[in-house]
Amino acid sequence: MAKTGPAEYIRQVRSEMKKVTWPTRKETTVSVIAVFIMVTFASIFLYFADQVIAMLVRLIMGFEV
Repeated sequence: MAKTGPAEYIRQVRSEMKKVTWPTRKETTVSVIAVFIMVTFASIFLYFADQVIAMLVRLIMGFEV
């Protein structure tokens, strides 16, 4: 692979950056809200799954529930 100098590298980076399609403010906001909702649902599900598994382990091991 051929090495490029710093000036050529900067030109290539600028060229590639012109090709990037950046999301709008609204798209970013909607995506962030969707991520927070999914993280909340996942954390609630995992909390209850952990509680159920812990209860089953205590039951199997003979500890008080």
